[in-house]
Amino acid sequence: MPSADWLHHGRIMRCLTFLLLLPEALKKPSKLPPPCSELQSLKQSQTMAAELYTANDAGGITAVPDTERSKELQVDRAEPEEEEAAAAAGSPSSQRSVSQAEARSHPTLRERNALMFNNELMADVHFMVGAPGESQKVPAHKYVLAVGSSVFGAMFYGDLAEEESEILIPDVEPAAFLTLLRYLYSDEIQLEADTVLATLYAAKKYMVAALARACVTFLESSLEARNACVLLSQSRLFEEPQLSQRCWEVIDAQAELALRSEGFCQIDPPTLEIILRRETLHAKELLVFQAAVGWAAAECRRRGLAPTASNKREVLGKALFLVRVPTMSLQEFADGPAQSDILTLEETRNLFLWYTAANKPRLDFPLVARQGLAPQRCHRFQSSAYRSNQWRYRGRCDSIQFAVDRRVFIAGLGLYGSSGGRAEYGVRIELKRQGLLLAQHLTKFLSDGSSGTFPVWFEHPVQVEQDAFYTVSAVLDGSELSYFGQEGMTEVQCGKVTFQFQCSSDSTNGTGVQGGQIPELVFYA
Repeated sequence: MPSADWLHHGRIMRCLTFLLLLPEALKKPSKLPPPCSELQSLKQSQTMAAELYTANDAGGITAVPDTERSKELQVDRAEPEEEEAAAAAGSPSSQRSVSQAEARSHPTLRERNALMFNNELMADVHFMVGAPGESQKVPAHKYVLAVGSSVFGAMFYGDLAEEESEILIPDVEPAAFLTLLRYLYSDEIQLEADTVLATLYAAKKYMVAALARACVTFLESSLEARNACVLLSQSRLFEEPQLSQRCWEVIDAQAELALRSEGFCQIDPPTLEIILRRETLHAKELLVFQAAVGWAAAECRRRGLAPTASNKREVLGKALFLVRVPTMSLQEFADGPAQSDILTLEETRNLFLWYTAANKPRLDFPLVARQGLAPQRCHRFQSSAYRSNQWRYRGRCDSIQFAVDRRVFIAGLGLYGSSGGRAEYGVRIELKRQGLLLAQHLTKFLSDGSSGTFPVWFEHPVQVEQDAFYTVSAVLDGSELSYFGQEGMTEVQCGKVTFQFQCSSDSTNGTGVQGGQIPELVFYA
């Protein structure tokens, strides 16, 4: 009789034979879940394995309790938030890797490239930017700079490529250089009034045309009388004719303000001579002389000289003889140049003789007055009327709003006078933008009784920007009865300038677009 072991062995063999005879499709593992008893056995086996494989075993596998594992999962979930916070904070000129969180929050190539701006990570070149003692070390990446600037491309990959890992740039301000690099890394342009000229220099030096154009546009938008002369000097240096033309528009129209500005004293000698030669300079010649003397004093200080009369004449050189002294009145000459000690005694004597003697001496100064600028007039009414429907000034405010499609300089207003004969008026004229007073002038004008307009001037022409509404007002005191305009136009073309008009809430005397007072705007363009 077979033993129990033999019977057990026989059953196993019969089972194996049965399995071998099954079709292949039935031999595939079942997708049904294992019985509960097998799950329990599996769990016990995993628990035993975790206890057996400790950190001290040769395999180096360590069991992690469920509580510790949950903590690790929480840490893993927190890491992206911390990485994003670090990315937002930034770290100038420090080595910082680009995390997965940053990559996810910066989906475009430009945004990811911007993360490398001023970053030591993978930097393969460094610049020492600025004058010695004030320089700043700036990390960069050759490839990024080379694809954005042909100058950098030649510097790093040309026939005479730089082999030094640290390059000195003493002629560029650090802030301007960083603005340049920011643009090369990200196309982002951040310009400041204090550094825009230095940035323009950097953009020109490294031939980054788009950044240079942005600098010029920024300068044009901030152009005014106080900085026009300095910007003219810089535009000539950088060979920017468009900016030069805009500077001349301001200098010609607001010459007195430009010549009195601190910026005028900072220009170079060639620019000084160009300004003094300007035929369309709209300023009194006595002021031109005073401005030239002020520039000479500043130039003496720049050269380390005492600002004496002889030194001022020395630094002025031939520019002195570009001032049209003989076009001054005798009183202006006697109160100004004659007492300045800039002219020699012979020059002063000859000038006095030129004013008073019939036989005039030869002079080295130009004799013909400057032409200045011819004012233009924008007339907004097609006709005027009186008597049948009298208009009365009554000391009330007549006001109108206007806008232009290009920059102009409002020099004054043309006003109607008395319809009852000759009369004198006192008048206050104002120019505002969004309630802010830009100019005001109290003056008088004489009306001869005709239906024409009479000019009333601001003290200085006022710069008016395009596509913004301004309010001009007039309050007259004098003869009440006056002419008034009819058939007003909402849009008027004056040369290259288009004016648009609309009613003003400041008007309390009936003036509007269709009729009333303030028939003309006098301007330079």
